[in-house]
Amino acid sequence: MPVGINMTFARGTWLNEPAAWRLDGDALCVTTDSHTDFWRETHYGFTRDSGHLFGVVTEGDFTAELRVQAAYRELYDQAGIMVRIDEANWIKAGIELSDGHAMLSSVLTVGRSDWATAAYGHDGADFRLRVTVREGTLRLQVSADGLVWPLSRLCPFPRSGRYLVGPMCCTPERAGLEVRFSEFRVDRPSDRDLHDLS
Repeated sequence: MPVGINMTFARGTWLNEPAAWRLDGDALCVTTDSHTDFWRETHYGFTRDSGHLFGVVTEGDFTAELRVQAAYRELYDQAGIMVRIDEANWIKAGIELSDGHAMLSSVLTVGRSDWATAAYGHDGADFRLRVTVREGTLRLQVSADGLVWPLSRLCPFPRSGRYLVGPMCCTPERAGLEVRFSEFRVDRPSDRDLHDLS
């Protein structure tokens, strides 16, 4: 294994491997394939399961962190993190370009997808995500600097003996979004208080 490879990335495997990707030191660099997406039914009526996920298998509950750097250009360009049990039970979260703005976005899918977006008041081209799955609850936090971690979403999430978690990216309208993922780690589930922003 090349010197400096992130050991969490070393455990990862692809769901829908893109044509262009590489492990570069401690980072995973990906260029998205054409018309890739994760979505189930709601509003549009279709199901897509073609997005790119570089996932690590967990043994039950966990906390994962990830840094994401990307230059979004077209509608629905997106990059972030995904937690997946199977094709009908998952969440993806990160930055997604919508109506010309880099929006903080999360899609929870338990049979069917929802979609929650909000304006992101920091640099969407460089941000961090933390997701904790613990006792049937998922907690999503987003940080601009890796120091302060505000809550972005708290929701029920199906219990499972194993989850697939890792970097996710999609471009439903095109190909060619270049994303750099780094500082990826998966640990035991955090027991921090809900209002602890550290």
